[in-house]
Amino acid sequence: MRFGGFALCRREEDGKRVCRGVWGCPARHVWWQWADRPGDVPEPCPHPELLGW
Repeated sequence: MRFGGFALCRREEDGKRVCRGVWGCPARHVWWQWADRPGDVPEPCPHPELLGW
């Protein structure tokens, strides 16, 4: 997987604006995770076209 940058998002559970790290794989799947929670499992990104993937 390769790192594709950060996306600033609003987290619904606490209302904070936090970056998500965006990752892509050779099979063109895009994943992201909260940058302030590195231990969390990455989730599939629901809108990869908005992030330029």
